[in-house]
Amino acid sequence: MFIKHIAVAAAAVAFGFSGAAIAQKDDHAAKHGGIFVETKALDFEIVPKAEVIHVYVSDHGKPVKLEGAKGKVTLLNGSDKTEVDLAPAGDKLEGKGTFKVAKGTKGIAAVSLAGKPAATARFEVK
Repeated sequence: MFIKHIAVAAAAVAFGFSGAAIAQKDDHAAKHGGIFVETKALDFEIVPKAEVIHVYVSDHGKPVKLEGAKGKVTLLNGSDKTEVDLAPAGDKLEGKGTFKVAKGTKGIAAVSLAGKPAATARFEVK
């Protein structure tokens, strides 16, 4: 009886640790105060501001190389449409300009890493 309890406790501990490891592997939290969007190909964190848009890209929690990457963000405010090209800037893609970013602004971010097809993420400012 005692051995059976130890086996059950050991199994519970093993499953608990494996679950924690899995949760840390694919961290889907916005780390830069932006909007997190997961796609089949990549994960995006879009940080839209009035004068700059940052897009952080990862491969399901793993960093990606941004050399040769390019992208575009389209912002939609009612019938107003604004597009900005993105270029690598350190650990993110960046687009500069003047943007209307408010609650309800919708957008589409399209990013192509060097030699790979574009990944697209839709988002809304809350």
